[in-house]
Amino acid sequence: MHDEFLCHVTAYGVCGGQRIGVPLGTYRAPTLALALWWLRDRASWIAERLDPSPQDPAFPAGALVPVADTVADVPALLRAWCADAGGQELVAEELAGGRLVRIAASDETTEYELLAESVDALRMQRTLPALVVPVA
Repeated sequence: MHDEFLCHVTAYGVCGGQRIGVPLGTYRAPTLALALWWLRDRASWIAERLDPSPQDPAFPAGALVPVADTVADVPALLRAWCADAGGQELVAEELAGGRLVRIAASDETTEYELLAESVDALRMQRTLPALVVPVA
């Protein structure tokens, strides 16, 4: 069983013709349950910032308008992932098995990526002998 997990959230976009990543948070979770909680919390956090409630008093009436149906709905995708118990179980199984998990959603300008991996798996990878290939 893997006991500790490293979690990251990053937003990627294009600036000056290059793909740029902007870190939105990192968490070293001491348990699998906390890793899953943090990933769901960050997915919800992103969704709320991209698609806040029109009833929020911080926004004047009419300040928020719906987007066209043809626009990718990243907040809805992230909220659906958070609510998907089967998806959460699959992520838990993958992490417990020492595998990297990547959840990503994107629209026209930005890709939002949530990553998690076992700290133990990372340590084990470092102890494997490096593959050395002679160059001709």
